[in-house]
Amino acid sequence: MIKIEDLHKSYHMGNNSLHVLKGINFHVKEGELVSIMGSSGSGKSTLLNILGMLDEADEGSYILDGVPIKNLNEKVAAKYRNEFLGFIFQSFNLINYKTAVDNVALPMFYSGMARKERVEKAHHYLEKVGLADWSHHLPSEMSGGQKQRVAIARALASEPKVLLADEPTGALDTRTSYEVMDLIQGINDEGKTILIVTHEDDIAHMTKRIVNLKDGVIIDDSPVEQVRAQQYV
Repeated sequence: MIKIEDLHKSYHMGNNSLHVLKGINFHVKEGELVSIMGSSGSGKSTLLNILGMLDEADEGSYILDGVPIKNLNEKVAAKYRNEFLGFIFQSFNLINYKTAVDNVALPMFYSGMARKERVEKAHHYLEKVGLADWSHHLPSEMSGGQKQRVAIARALASEPKVLLADEPTGALDTRTSYEVMDLIQGINDEGKTILIVTHEDDIAHMTKRIVNLKDGVIIDDSPVEQVRAQQYV
């Protein structure tokens, strides 16, 4: 599903150069649930941006579902993002003046889907994340956990090949974090490939494999015995 080979990324500021990723090799099979960990400055955000086609590597290759991701113009990158990827953010990134159903339906508007179909799909995915009764509520009327569920429904609605979650529990209390991870584990159980960037060890152990980054290199990449979030909910 994801093949990254010898990936390098540097940022240039005036006469200075910062080598952020230093030869990353990283493969993810379809249906995996992987966490990426590392302290600030380890390169995990840069790696996530490259995976999300928001940035491009200087060297190396990135192949997503058999498609080489290289030298894309913004139009093609946007098309591939819409087709392949669903994003879940720490800060939810919901539009405050739109209801839950409109927030979930929005990406489908950009893909050209008819309004009736996208509203039906949005309701389906809100039901899937347990928010059928909240479809006409605004984000300001919801808890943090509910907002993250809306964000997950929005990410799923475009039926992406891969979900990329950037600190999805970072703005939530412990119990709500575990409820969100229970939902994410359930989505993965259905076969969805999911990558989670996190700095929380307990959240990482709710995935099936932990990749540790330090100073732009992978220092450890190991399967772990998955802790099921359900037992804490």
